[in-house]
Amino acid sequence: MIAWIVPALMSLAVAALIGLAVMRARAASAEAEDAAQDLEIYRKQLDEVEKDRARGTIPEDEAERLRAEIARRLIAADTRAAGTAAASEPTRLRPALVIGMLALLVAMPLALYARIGAPGYGDLSLRDRLSAAQERRETRPDQQEAETAAAEMTPPQAEAPPPDFEALIEKLRIAVIERPEDLQGQQLLARNEAALGNFRAAYAAQEAVLSIKAAEATADDYLAYADLMILAAGGYVSPQAENALRAALARDPENAPSRYYLGLMMRQNDRPDVAFRLWDQLLRAGPEDAPWIPAIRAQIDEVAMLAGVDYEQPLPAETLSGPTAEDIANASDMTDADRAEMIQGMVARLSDRLATQGGSAEEWARLIGAYGVLGDVTRARAIAAEAKQVFAAQPEALERIAAAEAGLPEATPEAAPDASAATPASVPDSTPDSTADTETPAAQPTPLDPATPAPEQPLPSDGGASAAPQQQAPAE
Repeated sequence: MIAWIVPALMSLAVAALIGLAVMRARAASAEAEDAAQDLEIYRKQLDEVEKDRARGTIPEDEAERLRAEIARRLIAADTRAAGTAAASEPTRLRPALVIGMLALLVAMPLALYARIGAPGYGDLSLRDRLSAAQERRETRPDQQEAETAAAEMTPPQAEAPPPDFEALIEKLRIAVIERPEDLQGQQLLARNEAALGNFRAAYAAQEAVLSIKAAEATADDYLAYADLMILAAGGYVSPQAENALRAALARDPENAPSRYYLGLMMRQNDRPDVAFRLWDQLLRAGPEDAPWIPAIRAQIDEVAMLAGVDYEQPLPAETLSGPTAEDIANASDMTDADRAEMIQGMVARLSDRLATQGGSAEEWARLIGAYGVLGDVTRARAIAAEAKQVFAAQPEALERIAAAEAGLPEATPEAAPDASAATPASVPDSTPDSTADTETPAAQPTPLDPATPAPEQPLPSDGGASAAPQQQAPAE
């Protein structure tokens, strides 16, 4: 109740001050009216003195003295009237003005607070908010509850599959029941049930796949299992799905789709700081055509805002800063000195950014190619060797680096390293947070928003084990 009383009293205090100002203006108006009456009296006195002088009832010197005294009083009254005229207003507007001020300063703030505020909601320290987020995560609905809620919100299927396809699926179901240890049959059933939108049956078949494979189950097998459970729950990451994601990451810590879903789980449980770190790493690592990148770009700005981070999304690989071969060719109209200075400046900026902020394999490849075009093959190969160390655990990134290195010309004796452009050997460790670190708060305390999160996006897929992204994304 005190949360309402205090703002109301503050608003009333402000309204009282404005009311006093209005009353003072009213008193000033009354004083102005008195001054106007005095002016009229003094003018009439001047006329009377002039008439008496003309009739000869008063001597000339006496008339001059009276005119001077009346004129002095007239000037004083006129000055007083001019000083109070600015503060006066029509009397009929005063009550309406006071009522309007009270309504504006009392009713509107209280109505606004009732709409966007949280009456009765006490202040929470960062530790309390983290504890509340942890409790919410531990007590969140399980897979069955989430599927029940999702079923009530899921629209009916647009069109039924062809009858012959349904018949084939039914035969497959019967065959799997008769031979539950048939690995290929369970995998086929998982994919086809997912294609039909039967995600519950699909992840049940995928669970059988995990049981058959046992210790030989791969990260992609567990990812497919988690993906199907998330789809069955309408995009919600249940505790069971989280366990499958962590099993995938235990087998492949760089599994990008699993890290995306783990960030989604943190986003759903009031930990936007952890979700932001995971998604920012994935976004910077790319590749831009990976299925999780559009989902991250659609959500990361809001997540950064909730985490208290002033954030600007990194540009896609095709718009990365840094010189290209075309940029260097366009400098042909410059003098040799100007052209060399421009190119070296562009290359140095890209090199410095990789050294201080890190970057994707595409950016490293571009830097390698730029030094190759400049003829500094020794420097280019040194950067390629450094990039191979940075992306040692990412085969796709290593392939991109190797392709850039293969395009370098043979080293010549004239090619000497440029001392002004440092090799980005001080690139910070780009290995993403381990799964054990995902529950650690951000380095600096950041506010957490208790509001309900916006609808999250599961990875686009056609469902089933075949729908789970199989491509492994490089980390930054």
